[in-house]
Amino acid sequence: TAANVKNGGRTPIAGIIHALVGFCILLFLGKWAELIPIPCLAAILVVVAYNMSEWRSFKALFNTPKSDIIVLLVTFLLTVIVDLTVGIEVGIVLAILLFMRRMVQVSAVTVLNDDILSEKQDEEKELENLSLPKGVEVYEVNGPFFFGAAEKFKEAMLQMGSRPKVRIIRLRHVPAVDSTGIRLFWQVIQDSSKHGTRLILSGMNMSVESMLRKAGVLDKLGEENICPDIKAALTQAAALLK
Repeated sequence: TAANVKNGGRTPIAGIIHALVGFCILLFLGKWAELIPIPCLAAILVVVAYNMSEWRSFKALFNTPKSDIIVLLVTFLLTVIVDLTVGIEVGIVLAILLFMRRMVQVSAVTVLNDDILSEKQDEEKELENLSLPKGVEVYEVNGPFFFGAAEKFKEAMLQMGSRPKVRIIRLRHVPAVDSTGIRLFWQVIQDSSKHGTRLILSGMNMSVESMLRKAGVLDKLGEENICPDIKAALTQAAALLK
């Protein structure tokens, strides 16, 4: 197959012809094919393996982050020493763990105050002339709202300590949410209801909104507490404080 691809075979027809030729050789020329010396076949396989190895690309991969290099070397060594299946399985597991670690690293939760709002006004026009009413807390989540971001959100709320009258969660930079994030939303809603805090969500994209709506979070929260942007959320918060 590798030799076929190297010689220009790109379509399914090339694979079919390759299979038919091999079948015909075994069926009609088998007694002559068995006379081919094994060293000759070995030499052909060595050349094909060398062409498949793409060692230049392999060398270039050593300029990637160390975690990727570890996955590469572990998969390579297990494939050579143990078995191809074992190498692939372990490599996939390591890649999944690495992906989860990176998702935790890129996610962040920021508690906005008047000073931070002033700093961000140059970057975001929608923050111009905005200030936080007393009794309102704004949490901005950046990155996928998976288990890592959920833990950071819990830590941010614990650090604040106080019980605000209105809590706004800004989700404009959240591309996706998983079951852990959905469970956290339910916990926040229950905690807010218990302590008399109103909860407002702002800036959700369609994907996140669809997930939360299917989970029943938005129905529990109420449509009036779902705002398209931070300005509308602060306006709603001011109305709730009256």
